[in-house]
Amino acid sequence: MSEVTVYTARRVITMNPSWPEGTAIAVRDGTILEVGTLESLRPWLDAHEHRIDERFAEAVILPGLIDPHLHPMMAAVILPMRFITALEWKLPWETVAPVQTPEAFDARLRELDAELSDPDEPLFVWGYHQLWHGEMNRKRIHEVSIQRPIVVWHRSFHELYMNDGMLERLGIDRAEIEGKHQIDAERGHFYENGLALAIERLNPILMAPQRIALGLERLKQVAHFGGHTTLGDMAAGLFDFNAEWLAATAIIERPETPFRVEMIPTGLRLLATHGSNEKALEFVETLPERNTHRLRFGRRIKLFTDGAFFSQLAQLKAPGYVDGHAGEWLTPPEQFESMARTYWNAGYTIHVHCTGDLGLELALDTLAKLQEERPRFDHGFTIEHFGFSTPEQVTRIAALGARVSANVYYLHELSDMYARSGIGLERASQMARLGSCVAAGVRVALHSDYTMAPALPLASAWVAATRRNCAGDVVAPNECLSVEEALRAITIDAAYMLGLEDEVGSLRAGKRADFAVVDADPFEVGADGLRNIRVLATVFEGTPYPVPTQS
Repeated sequence: MSEVTVYTARRVITMNPSWPEGTAIAVRDGTILEVGTLESLRPWLDAHEHRIDERFAEAVILPGLIDPHLHPMMAAVILPMRFITALEWKLPWETVAPVQTPEAFDARLRELDAELSDPDEPLFVWGYHQLWHGEMNRKRIHEVSIQRPIVVWHRSFHELYMNDGMLERLGIDRAEIEGKHQIDAERGHFYENGLALAIERLNPILMAPQRIALGLERLKQVAHFGGHTTLGDMAAGLFDFNAEWLAATAIIERPETPFRVEMIPTGLRLLATHGSNEKALEFVETLPERNTHRLRFGRRIKLFTDGAFFSQLAQLKAPGYVDGHAGEWLTPPEQFESMARTYWNAGYTIHVHCTGDLGLELALDTLAKLQEERPRFDHGFTIEHFGFSTPEQVTRIAALGARVSANVYYLHELSDMYARSGIGLERASQMARLGSCVAAGVRVALHSDYTMAPALPLASAWVAATRRNCAGDVVAPNECLSVEEALRAITIDAAYMLGLEDEVGSLRAGKRADFAVVDADPFEVGADGLRNIRVLATVFEGTPYPVPTQS
């Protein structure tokens, strides 16, 4: 029998209401034996060979942090790019300074172009947003370079712009894309479903083995830096299913990787690949056969209703956008219902990307219809992102037994700008109305949708508990979560979103020994202090992994 290791700490916060804290935690073979004190653990210590590990004696231990909606492969595609973003980004290897005007964006783009000595080397830039950086098009990129292949990727990831150099590099003729849905050939703009054509042509560059390996190694640093021990890949197969799987197993399925990934495939991409929902389902049913220790498929599927939140393409109920423009459907309503029915009837848990209140209405109407046709209990139907909603929709979510996994960072980065240039103050202030959800009995989790938000769960918890935006304003304070609720949303309630609540998310006997070790007690520093807590280390299945300090 293996030796017992006891980690001591200033405080162990368990997120288990009936046994909320301790100062020591006993572990064997990657599993928690008991949480308590050195004195209360004495029966284990007297009965078994053991060692006391005091490396965390002055720190605080939390359950391993969980992001139930993150995109490892999308992150691997983006992280080798150069960042030009409106807000500061803290990465393990650098801090990216904010760029907030069109002039500053163009100046930075020219700097990046000048850094590349080979004029034919492609330049990928991520982080552009029109409300800070002005209108983008291929002609504007040409002012930097016509020859160099350049892609300016939108902050939302749902759209990009190419110059002629990149169109030529990819063999895309203007006549080929003229008039295609969600492609503007004149501007070199590919968005929502039109993005799929661009990604298909870009894949040989984006998924090149050396490049994707660099991206995944960086993703591992990002996940560890944030204190994660479990991630949910909420769109597995977004680029190329087999290429993604080979890269993930080569880079993530290694002993030094201190987290696991629950893989949730995307129904829309599978439909495009396999031609019908039924054939897509047949393929999905085989995926658990691929499972490894750190990479696992279950019976879950990701669906989409409306367009990207950062692009202001969410589908909105009246009164819509201030300027009168319309959102976009990622899945036409009738197709969405058909797709959802296929997976619902097969017993799958359905996760639905919803950004606007009209997109949310489609998801809830479909859930109500499916429940009437074939009732299911504890079905786990999850609203993902939860940007715009109404109070009445929260009541429906509760009545239908659905859950909410929210990107509360929308509120921090966008509420001030969207109040002035988008939807007005009232609705902008009520993004991610999480307090109402908790009051209605709806289980709530927080996610990053990385790279839509920094992969820093404690920073997301800070936004949820303070509702402070980037302008420094506290908006809709009645929607704040308590510190306890915010911590639940990145631990045990996040585990529920992935169906892993019996394995991870809290610290108790029998669960996996996954911890986040931090330098401050969240309950002592309070809501305002959450974002300043530093992750010192993680423990994954009993093995400690120190977090390097930011370079």
